[in-house]
Amino acid sequence: QVQLVESGGGLVQAGDSLRLSCVVSGRTFSNYGMAWFRQAPGKDRESVAAISWSGDNTYYADSVKGRFTISRDNARKTLYLQMNSLKPEDTAVYYCAASRSGGVYYRGYEYVYWGQGTQVTVSS
Repeated sequence: QVQLVESGGGLVQAGDSLRLSCVVSGRTFSNYGMAWFRQAPGKDRESVAAISWSGDNTYYADSVKGRFTISRDNARKTLYLQMNSLKPEDTAVYYCAASRSGGVYYRGYEYVYWGQGTQVTVSS
């Protein structure tokens, strides 16, 4: 059984930073491609960033390029999302997701394991 548990969300002001973490249970974390998605109220879920199993390849949505950084620590079975220069439009529930394949994918259907989400609220 694979479980993903996110943490690190909160209420911040515009311009602040947050770091989200996602701890993954299971023996094969290092084989998984991983990603962060988010969903704002009344909007569809969207991909934010993705990373390959090795960490060598990454993907970022245009809206977060230059502000967010995805990384992973395979020894700790943990995925991170460093979010800098936060904007009110970044407000959403953020989810981490794992794919059985090790590549970089930005579509939700590529991911089979999902966390419960962590709320990020950015005030103006």
